[in-house]
Amino acid sequence: MSSSTDWEMPLSVQPKPEHYSYHLDAALSAIVGVRAIIPADAFTADTLGTERAGNGVLIREGVVLTIGYLITEAQTIWLHLADGHAVPGHVLAYDQETGFGLVQALARVDLPALPFGSSRSAKIGDPVVVAGAGGRKHSVVARIAAKQEFAGNWEYVLDEAIFTVPAHPFWGGTAMIGRDGDLLGIGSLQVQQVREGGTPEPLNMIVPIDILKPILHDLMTLGRPNHPPRPWLGLNATEIDDKVVVARVSNGGPSRKADLRVGDIVLAVAGTKVSDLAAFFRKVWSLGKAGVEVPLTVYRDGRSFEVRVTSGDRNRFLKGPSLH
Repeated sequence: MSSSTDWEMPLSVQPKPEHYSYHLDAALSAIVGVRAIIPADAFTADTLGTERAGNGVLIREGVVLTIGYLITEAQTIWLHLADGHAVPGHVLAYDQETGFGLVQALARVDLPALPFGSSRSAKIGDPVVVAGAGGRKHSVVARIAAKQEFAGNWEYVLDEAIFTVPAHPFWGGTAMIGRDGDLLGIGSLQVQQVREGGTPEPLNMIVPIDILKPILHDLMTLGRPNHPPRPWLGLNATEIDDKVVVARVSNGGPSRKADLRVGDIVLAVAGTKVSDLAAFFRKVWSLGKAGVEVPLTVYRDGRSFEVRVTSGDRNRFLKGPSLH
């Protein structure tokens, strides 16, 4: 992933202050760069790397909201401010269900916070700014292209993710700013949609801010939401021809211990047929909290059989933030 300071957007997609009713540069000054160092023996080191860089947004004094995968298991964090200074940070929280992460700055950050808006009220076609650290040169004039369910292969589902075009090339932790200068979501991924004629077009997947609001106090005070964790299988899955196929099994995770294998087709969860990722994950979560036994009907090598996976708490496999 490129540095947030060694590139800039083409002038044609950079936002211009005269086009906005709010103070654009003040809003963009709330966006910071996030750099994290993760121990080599961390659970996520192999998949997400040991050096991660992206963006975050100040949401209150000294508190930065970002996308959780940037800071998961981080032992060292630096926040790069709009004035060029860098301050150390500490992982305050991350939430596996929403994908959000919080960082506490360990030095004074004299910059404005970005207020929350209502992602639920944002409409398809609405103009937005997808903002990275570094001001206008690192921000994109975009619009909301879609609002729809999103299922990630890492046991993750959003009921209604937001998708924006054109895509920001350094999307992790970007701020999606609405027409009133408020925060509507945080950038998570780049995905592809196919236009008419077969041309692929990249979009940013944005995690909507409204799903943070009910858990923000818990994250600030406990480091996690105050409810039992979901059951976690420790696998990645994909959809192929209306079938759920195991694509990866985490070393030491519940599925590995149950002898699930790459290429296995999951036909049913607790007797309920599943044919897409969202249905698969939601059925697993419906069985209870982390630790519940999850019966899977699996097809492998020409036969189907049952595998019983004793689910886990994903956070117990991670080097976590200090809880207070």
